[in-house]
Amino acid sequence: MMMNCLLLDDEKPALELLEDNVNKIPFLKVSALCRNPLEALNCLNEQKIDLLFTDIHMPLINGLDFLKLIPLKPIVIIVTAYEQYALESFDLDVVDYLVKPVPFSRFLRAAEKAKALYNSRINVLPHTEQDYFFVSSNYAQVKIIRSHIAYIEGLKDYVKINLEDGNVVVTRMGLADIQKKLGSQKFLRVHKSFIIAVDKIQSAQRMSVTITGKPIPVGQGYRDMLEAYVNSKSF
Repeated sequence: MMMNCLLLDDEKPALELLEDNVNKIPFLKVSALCRNPLEALNCLNEQKIDLLFTDIHMPLINGLDFLKLIPLKPIVIIVTAYEQYALESFDLDVVDYLVKPVPFSRFLRAAEKAKALYNSRINVLPHTEQDYFFVSSNYAQVKIIRSHIAYIEGLKDYVKINLEDGNVVVTRMGLADIQKKLGSQKFLRVHKSFIIAVDKIQSAQRMSVTITGKPIPVGQGYRDMLEAYVNSKSF
């Protein structure tokens, strides 16, 4: 099965080399080429991306900060000229870390690792994403329907899942853990303590966004990503 790839690098020659390498591998398909993380965010929101190749040093937002903003990442391979970020990258669950210049044999080995992980996920999950998940709350497993989520607030060791009907489910879980549960690109982290459902945005400003009538603060490091998303939907 083909894997749809997004290639992200701010340098055109590096992006072209990435594209050339991907095109040599039969089970990979280039779906998008991006020169900055803001473009990449739009692609992730609009397309099904299975594998992301990304650089680290880029303008506006570096590659590692970009990965932290995505609620559920595709499989990720880092391709960078810098060795010193490897440990931090693996903390973000990247499948491999390649240091430029990358021999094609090493690139192919990383792609094979990504393919093995992708196949293992396909064998466990249905081809279409389930529209719900369960969390533990008040000594019960509570069903959360993704499309009913308005926003999620992190409170130390707990999160509050705020539903569009006004109900709130509190569960003992970190915000990073709930990001993995979300399983959709339709959620965006806008603050160290908030994740929002992008289709529930009623209005947006530089420093806040309104969801179901409630203003949600937008952290400084997240403002460019939010602005890029809103601009991509504007006429």
